[in-house]
Amino acid sequence: MSPDSGLGRRPATIGTTEVKALDLDGEQPANPDLPQNYSLLYTVPPHGDTEDVRLARLLAALDPLPQRIVLVSTTGVYGDHGGADVDESFETRPGSQRSKMRLIAEQQLIDWAGRHGVSWAILRVPGIYGPGRLGLERLAAEEPLIREEDAYPGNRIHVDDLVSCYLAALDPARPGGIYNVGDGDHRSSTWFATETARQAGLPAPPQITRTDARQRFSPMRYSFLSDSRRIVTQRMRTELGITPRFANPEAGIAASLAAERSATQG
Repeated sequence: MSPDSGLGRRPATIGTTEVKALDLDGEQPANPDLPQNYSLLYTVPPHGDTEDVRLARLLAALDPLPQRIVLVSTTGVYGDHGGADVDESFETRPGSQRSKMRLIAEQQLIDWAGRHGVSWAILRVPGIYGPGRLGLERLAAEEPLIREEDAYPGNRIHVDDLVSCYLAALDPARPGGIYNVGDGDHRSSTWFATETARQAGLPAPPQITRTDARQRFSPMRYSFLSDSRRIVTQRMRTELGITPRFANPEAGIAASLAAERSATQG
């Protein structure tokens, strides 16, 4: 594998970068052709009940070992903290099986990296938005939102800013460890959806109480709205050196809608 190539879930070419597929669902994934002195970004969601078997298979297949491995996790590992400001030192107490598996995967990586002397970083990521990730279909269908007075603080990041975090974390010269990432704006998901509808020229979505939402929303959708916390991203800014381009989500929404329109017209 050349220095300008990578591994992915399926073969592809992105610009001049070749992406080779590595099957992590088979019992014995093929040993990838890896260069010397590389860093690895791992974004695959966990699979398993007590161990992330996909991550375990990948780690077993790495030869030579990377200089730095970056695991993408979720701020959901913190669980509910009653709206408190939450930095990387806070207790993790995930409430869903999905978030519990993310925490298990984090510990797998930390243990493996410690045994093999590999530098590591974990990015705890909130809700991601950007072109194609604005929920426009749900807004057009006028699906309800939890009313603003019942909504919890929001935590999100524009996909372009997330990519900047990926690239910074992959640099073995930067400090490793756990990083919260986000835009630092904590206006609620209700505010975000309403602002998206406004900019997209759609009707403002109806709002319902949290009690009604618990009954009407799917368990998965409600689980994303059931924990209250404000994610602190100071370490991202000072040690990764990332200042979000879209610290104001109003600008991020506008840029995302413009990119969608351009893609449609092009």
